[in-house]
Amino acid sequence: MSPLNGPTKPHPNAHFFDLPPLPMDSEGIAQDFRRYYAHTFGRDHDAQAIYYSYKALSITLRDRLMERWKRTRQSYDEAGCKRTYYLSLEFLMGRALSNAMLNLGINSAVEQGLYGMGLALEEIAGNEPDAGLGNGGLGRLAACFLDSCATLQLPVRGYGLRYEYGMFRQLIEGGEQLEEPDHWLRDGNPWELERPEFTQRIPFGGRTETSVDRRGRKTVRWVDTHDVLAVPYDIPVPGYRNETVNTLRLWKSAATDEFDLGEFNAGSYPESVAQKNEAEHITMVLYPNDANECGKELRLRQQFFLASASIKDVLRDWIRLNGNDFSRFAEHNCFQLNDTHPAVSVAELMRQLMDDHDLEWDTAWPIVRQTMAYTNHTLLPEALERWSVRLFRQLLPRILEIIFEINARFLAEVATRWPGDTDRQRRMSLIEEGYDPQVRMAYLAIVGSFSVNGVAALHSELLIEGLFRDFHDIWPKKFNNKTNGVTQRRWLAMCNPGLRELLDETIGTEWVRDLSQLQQLAPSAEDADFRARWHAIKQDNKRRLAEHVAQICRVDFPLDAVFDVQVKRIHEYKRQLLNVLHVIHLYNRIKRGDTRDWTARCVLIGGKAAPGYVMAKQIIKLINNVARAINNDPETAGLLRVAFVPDYRVSLMEVIAPGTDLSEQISTAGKEASGTGNMKFMMNGAVTIGTLDGANIEIRDQVGEENFFLFGMTAAGVESRRHHYDPNGIIAGDPALLEVMSLLESGHFNQFEGGIFDQIILAIRNPHDPWMTAADFRSYIDVQEQAAAAYLDRDRWLRMSILNSARSGHFSSDRTIAEYNQDIWHLDAVPPKA
Repeated sequence: MSPLNGPTKPHPNAHFFDLPPLPMDSEGIAQDFRRYYAHTFGRDHDAQAIYYSYKALSITLRDRLMERWKRTRQSYDEAGCKRTYYLSLEFLMGRALSNAMLNLGINSAVEQGLYGMGLALEEIAGNEPDAGLGNGGLGRLAACFLDSCATLQLPVRGYGLRYEYGMFRQLIEGGEQLEEPDHWLRDGNPWELERPEFTQRIPFGGRTETSVDRRGRKTVRWVDTHDVLAVPYDIPVPGYRNETVNTLRLWKSAATDEFDLGEFNAGSYPESVAQKNEAEHITMVLYPNDANECGKELRLRQQFFLASASIKDVLRDWIRLNGNDFSRFAEHNCFQLNDTHPAVSVAELMRQLMDDHDLEWDTAWPIVRQTMAYTNHTLLPEALERWSVRLFRQLLPRILEIIFEINARFLAEVATRWPGDTDRQRRMSLIEEGYDPQVRMAYLAIVGSFSVNGVAALHSELLIEGLFRDFHDIWPKKFNNKTNGVTQRRWLAMCNPGLRELLDETIGTEWVRDLSQLQQLAPSAEDADFRARWHAIKQDNKRRLAEHVAQICRVDFPLDAVFDVQVKRIHEYKRQLLNVLHVIHLYNRIKRGDTRDWTARCVLIGGKAAPGYVMAKQIIKLINNVARAINNDPETAGLLRVAFVPDYRVSLMEVIAPGTDLSEQISTAGKEASGTGNMKFMMNGAVTIGTLDGANIEIRDQVGEENFFLFGMTAAGVESRRHHYDPNGIIAGDPALLEVMSLLESGHFNQFEGGIFDQIILAIRNPHDPWMTAADFRSYIDVQEQAAAAYLDRDRWLRMSILNSARSGHFSSDRTIAEYNQDIWHLDAVPPKA
């Protein structure tokens, strides 16, 4: 028997765990650092790897977080407060060390303590790997939200998966993306705390048995399952200098102690432990490629594993504090589903309430519908997850029964509201009929939730007018908007120390808690001395970025050029391809000698393509081939430089955002839900060039049209043009675009790789191109010329830069979370007791 499951013992005396507060000064921090370095890790003068300095410093700071962590948890319990649980398959946390120092307010103390030992904080902090728990904006948003919840002292816990391997490390060889495993946990994670006493058992497979109990009530048992253990690892999430430390709980899959003894005794040892190996695969890799059946199965396992373990954990906590009475559960708990990935939580909470806790359907269903809230993050129909009924029946037979029952009752409700409207019933069914029937996970989330929100004003509007119109017809009050935001702690105060100091000096320090305070900065845009200081800080940040580009890409970026940046996931709708066409246009102008009043430009593009996304990978190859041709041409020297930065990640964005002049947000209108990179750039004084898409609309509203470079069709314009789109006519009628396409089609950028860009060329010329790249080309290059001219007017550009930062307050995740809380969660702030 495991000691964790053995006989209980009396709690230790309070003196055993109530210790004096740890010192927060440089001497106390240095003393603890030395003890961990020398004794815990056994280092001496012959073993001075910087890695151990990082681990010793991390644990030194984690101890200080632990004091506050325990007090926070105790305060929540004693307050009996309502809580929210944020379920997400991604939490792109980035590096934790610098964030912990900033939020604890001990940067200077740590720096001084290390300096006294001859150590440099920057070198130690740079040794921390990025936590590989996400692959893009969804995960980074979740991380920002947790930071804001802790800063606002809201009782919110994050639930995710502890992936052993991140998405992948991106290598570029011969201009092509290669994927290498990102084993970010290889050397452990000093910030996490394993909590095996809260391990949960998760069922898969098997079958269901129905019986009638003594009261004549039908009961269902899920039997003959192949179970997997979910072992929790907790990571502290500190609020900004407020003593609150919330929790991100990550689940690791592990095998149970059982294995097939019969097969073992028969000599089939590999088969007897095969299930143990299969169990541990669930959290091995972030988001397996679901292009094949094995990938689909593993991804559905991941989603159910997260949902089931998290819900069991919440119910365990509820019973610990309230017993088996669930009558007030919905009053005190809320689950926020971050996109469709955790949507199976709707059916799983029903299962646990009915099968494990003996509630009737009519009692359990109102509880579910009053506790679940769903955030949608996409307007792309293909991104709304669907899983085959066949796969559900194989992996989650009991869950499928519950989904069928939810659907039957829901369709009866639809039929009552719209009698005889079978088309509407078919459209709204949770099951999409066909040769291989599919479960529509977004519909399950909507039907089972009391709140459904989009993440930007346009996005939410398009959801209720398009994808979810039928559901809005039946439940209009359920739908709302919560425009995304990012945390200014990481994305300004931490990553841009020069600007932080200038802001502190100019408007005080309160902006770190309340980003709306940046409004006070606006008058300084007219102060010549202030503009000069702003320019000097931007140049320092550009120098730091240029050094990274030179080191990683072997491309020199001159500091007097405009740094034109597009970094995000590589996808056709984000239109990195349109950016490349503009670069080719500039190159063509240089070759024609058309360089009068030229603005030197350095174009930086970065992002990962999903391993199975062929077109995205070809776009990466095109970017690199174009960059090579331009950078090796002597005529472009001092005029144009292009680089593709590999392995784009959080820590790299912390260097890129402060050094960017022009932020590229050029998605096809109506396709980007929100975007958050646009907000990070804006906070750091970059000026946006973009379409009226996602949060770009609200950014332009905040900063003013004169401080935003707008181009392209609107979402309505895209839809109206779709039926008569003629890209070949557009190309023929635009000399600049025709010359760009001629260069592409001539093979100039692939002289020894014949035909490799044919698919891209065909996509641009395709009248059914959903991204309408050719349609926006002319508008794009015209506005790019306006941006180039504005950059040459240094004072004008600096005013635009300052005003972009000054008016970014609306895009703090603190504002977003305050709105979630006001409209959806209804939590009380609970400060920890002293």
